[in-house]
Amino acid sequence: MINRVEQIIEFLKTKPDDALLTHALALEYIKVGEQQKARGIFEALLQRQPDYVGSYYHLAGLIAASGETTTAINWYEKGIEAAKKTGDTHALRELQNALNEILF
Repeated sequence: MINRVEQIIEFLKTKPDDALLTHALALEYIKVGEQQKARGIFEALLQRQPDYVGSYYHLAGLIAASGETTTAINWYEKGIEAAKKTGDTHALRELQNALNEILF
């Protein structure tokens, strides 16, 4: 039986630039305890598609959980800027709230 990670990897073979599939793969890696793989995927995705706002929240949260507070803050701030640029008010609120949790 094929697992979710393998399934998403297969889909990505036909659509390698699909941001949603890439984001989903990173989330699946988190679920199976592969945080470093997830982090690399999120970072690569945001380098290619900096307006894919949802990935900032998950990447920054992953980094914060590993104790890298300053790096997490930087990613939350980048996400906030991207959310403002794209007009994604929902993501903007989530990112701001998460940033506030770290700062205060």
